[in-house]
Amino acid sequence: MNEATRRHLQSWAELGAVDVKEVASDMIFEYFSRKLISYDEKKNQRKLRENYTAFIEGLISFPLNIPGTKFHACIQGRNSAIKVIKEIYEQRKASNKPGNDFLDHILEEVAREDTILNEAIAIDLIFVLLFATYETTSAAITLLTKYIFDHPKVVEELTKEHEAIIRNRKDENSDMSWEEYKSMTFTHMVINETVRLANIVPGIFRKVVKDVNIKGYTIPAGWVMMVVPSVLHLNPDKYEDPLAFNPWRWEGQELHAGSKTFMAFGGGVRLCVGADFAKLQMAVFLHYFVTKYRWSVTKGGTVIRKPGLVFPDGLHIQIAEKKAAEVN
Repeated sequence: MNEATRRHLQSWAELGAVDVKEVASDMIFEYFSRKLISYDEKKNQRKLRENYTAFIEGLISFPLNIPGTKFHACIQGRNSAIKVIKEIYEQRKASNKPGNDFLDHILEEVAREDTILNEAIAIDLIFVLLFATYETTSAAITLLTKYIFDHPKVVEELTKEHEAIIRNRKDENSDMSWEEYKSMTFTHMVINETVRLANIVPGIFRKVVKDVNIKGYTIPAGWVMMVVPSVLHLNPDKYEDPLAFNPWRWEGQELHAGSKTFMAFGGGVRLCVGADFAKLQMAVFLHYFVTKYRWSVTKGGTVIRKPGLVFPDGLHIQIAEKKAAEVN
């Protein structure tokens, strides 16, 4: 993750001007698709990323399945993506050669006699994991970039924390370590505040296992409920000035778990499987972004929901490497 993030940020600086949402999506998709199924978009004629883009754009659309509609493109994109994933799955299974990725573990699990997985479920699981990881994390990184640009004091505090980490290393050019990641108190405050305001997942579904009474209303067992995190995260009774971006509100709070007032990654025993990946990727991104580069937003930054997080005009930045005198 360190090397991939450094390489992508370097390419952003070489371009000089980029749309953060677009290039962050490229970065996350490339990294996670390789870790998941050893997929390389540049070496594959069938473009998996394009199929996911079509799927995402029509995910919340009028269900009219005729050519020319977003819903039709969504269905076609999903079917094409599933076909590519299935081909990779079958090729790996037939070759019996390890790819040193997540697919190896999936194949082992499917082969077990007592497994709950079959091939169809396994392929769907890979499809969903790749979709959920790259789209949500790239949106979070885009919003994170917007928020910290709008709040210079946050950038100053982040830079101070990450430069201190670099100075404390034996080798200043070494990769960011897990111990360093866990020590990033202010960074985690910034990440929590970003995902609190982002509410990237508009709803969380839960099945009622027994009758529940809420304010005189009974929700019967067996019903499916949709919990809307934004109702909680933007509640002035729970968060002072809830629409303000204020990482310092997390000072002294638990930073690594969900709670009854913080459900950005779900709640209860079923937390988002990609929560730690998303937070780690955001922290790695910030580490190199604030210590090695200077940037400014030049265009875009408008955020709308339909109901997911969308940047209709992107978030365009000018970015360049810091000069030696600016580093540390």
